[in-house]
Amino acid sequence: MGMQVGANRGLVATINVTPMVDVMLVLLIIFMVVTPFLQQGVTVVLPKGPHGEEDQAINKESAVIVAIPADGTYFLGRDSVTLEQMKTRIEKMMENKPIGERVVYVKGDNRVKYQYVVSAVDAIRSAGIDRVGLVVDPGKKGEAPKP
Repeated sequence: MGMQVGANRGLVATINVTPMVDVMLVLLIIFMVVTPFLQQGVTVVLPKGPHGEEDQAINKESAVIVAIPADGTYFLGRDSVTLEQMKTRIEKMMENKPIGERVVYVKGDNRVKYQYVVSAVDAIRSAGIDRVGLVVDPGKKGEAPKP
């Protein structure tokens, strides 16, 4: 809070907002830096699916997520893998989980060719996993999907 006393204008009281703006900018920068680390796996642009339901299990640290970016490479978590590596690693990750919790989520970029998604699902099924979740972006409520 600052105060100016002028000879001719009298007493003028103003609030100095500069420290508050500095703190807000520092907090904004911190959130911008930390937010990408909070996401699991690789970031992809998901296709829109207005009827998609969010499975809360996907947010758990133990969730198994396969991401397929636009270039068609496969990521298991943050690690780039081949289809054969994906199969063996999923088998190891799922061997101690109860059968009801054996779910693998596939996040395919909206520009990736369909054959890459099918190949990933085949590799997951060959690892003995029958429950595969295809992740979509439900968008905002009332927003129509773009063709």
